[in-house]
Amino acid sequence: MSNQRQQKPTLTGQRFKTRKRDEKERFDPSQFQESIVQGLNQSGTDLEAVAKFLDASGAKLDYRRYAETLFDILVAGGMLEPGGTMSGDAICTEFCLFKAQEDIETMKAYAQLLLFLKGFTESERNKLAMLTGILLANGNLSAAILSSLFNENLVKEGVSASFAVKLFKSWLSEKDISSVSASLRKVGMDSRLMELFPANKRSCEHFSKYFSDAGLKELSDFARNQQSIGARKELQKELEEQMSRGDPLKDIIAYVGEEIKKNNISEQTMIALIWASVMSSVEWNKKEELVTEQAIKLLKQYSPLLKAFTTQGLSELTLLLRIQEYCYDNIHFMKAFQKIVVLLYKANVLSEEAILKWYNETHVAKGKSVFLEQMKKFVEWLKNAEEESESEEEEAD
Repeated sequence: MSNQRQQKPTLTGQRFKTRKRDEKERFDPSQFQESIVQGLNQSGTDLEAVAKFLDASGAKLDYRRYAETLFDILVAGGMLEPGGTMSGDAICTEFCLFKAQEDIETMKAYAQLLLFLKGFTESERNKLAMLTGILLANGNLSAAILSSLFNENLVKEGVSASFAVKLFKSWLSEKDISSVSASLRKVGMDSRLMELFPANKRSCEHFSKYFSDAGLKELSDFARNQQSIGARKELQKELEEQMSRGDPLKDIIAYVGEEIKKNNISEQTMIALIWASVMSSVEWNKKEELVTEQAIKLLKQYSPLLKAFTTQGLSELTLLLRIQEYCYDNIHFMKAFQKIVVLLYKANVLSEEAILKWYNETHVAKGKSVFLEQMKKFVEWLKNAEEESESEEEEAD
């Protein structure tokens, strides 16, 4: 037996490296917090610099994995321990909701936190959406916060639309659609709801189906109405431009006819738009004795356009009511009402049936006594003419 000590076997040969895809990154919220807090502190109080830092960091740090930590940092300044307390030795940032100034403008700026919704889980987003809806209903937040949802990436991935569903459901559980729509209008959000969807899905039909299927028919009806109002404003603007350019009446009539078909606009709505466009197409004289003459000249010019879109009795009554309201709201036109109506009667825009119905039944309260008195003699003449016509027919029989 050899006296030499026997050597223990050793492993030799090539050492294998673990492939990167096989490595599992360690979950380290503390390291994540350190990276975010350091960047926030370096950005200072410049909100634009903070937003740029958070955007850039989203490409390197896993916001989705560390969503809870990110939320703690942005709201409280650092990671919270169970019970909601801050660790004594935690690295914190001054840039957080709880350390911000207590005023509306600052809160609006912090509302941009919604830009980072993509980093949260679906459950976390739903809770945040519900809370936001309640705060909006109670008036603790301005609806301007919704502009954060129009971020291109959030819209593209469908995060904005799904968040809006939970938010509006929560809001409408506290307030009715009238209150919600008033809040949206106040900050100009009423006309931007379509932006919750990508450009290729930004249609009234898609919006209506999406929110109706989600149980928010009130919201889809509101959006449809808003789009209709927007289309009417654009149409009126275009009509005024065509008139100011002096475009031929046949071209304007053809354009209006196409718009009626394309946007499914009723003749009653259209005649009201045409009246408003005609009366907005000129600069009116300040002298009452001259404005009537100016109005008669203008309406005589555009009577073929008015006639083309008063083919129904309801359209004629709508026009009469618009004339009444306009003459009342513009004091220089108070004495012009009867002359305008007579002109349009002679131009076959208004029928005697429509004028008599307006006089006896459908007139509104605005300037009622003045305008009925102005029309009294003409109405009597219409009635006598009608009686004479009936008498002649009877004799002919």
